[in-house]
Amino acid sequence: MHEHSHGPSESGSVLLDLGGDSGALIIYTGREEHGREIEISRADGAVGPRTHSAVRERHVRDGIFHSAVYPNLPAGIYSVWWDDHTSAGAISVTGGRVAEFVWPSSVPPGAS
Repeated sequence: MHEHSHGPSESGSVLLDLGGDSGALIIYTGREEHGREIEISRADGAVGPRTHSAVRERHVRDGIFHSAVYPNLPAGIYSVWWDDHTSAGAISVTGGRVAEFVWPSSVPPGAS
């Protein structure tokens, strides 16, 4: 996993391209994950590399939260990776919608 230091994102600073077979994913984390890059990959047999997004502090109308955002994803099932070898879970991304995943609060079994 990589870590970066990013400033906060303001409301409206992320553009999501939704529609047809294209959806998006938001992974909600706690403040302690700020800067962590969380990887995802297709889990439904579709071939493709892992992709990652950094957890950022997000300032929105309802307050402040931390999340990683994955825009413009082809519809399908995605694995969310805790580390290089351990899945934190799976999520279904549907075209025209935003899928939401909550980062686990404890280390999954088998994580390094």
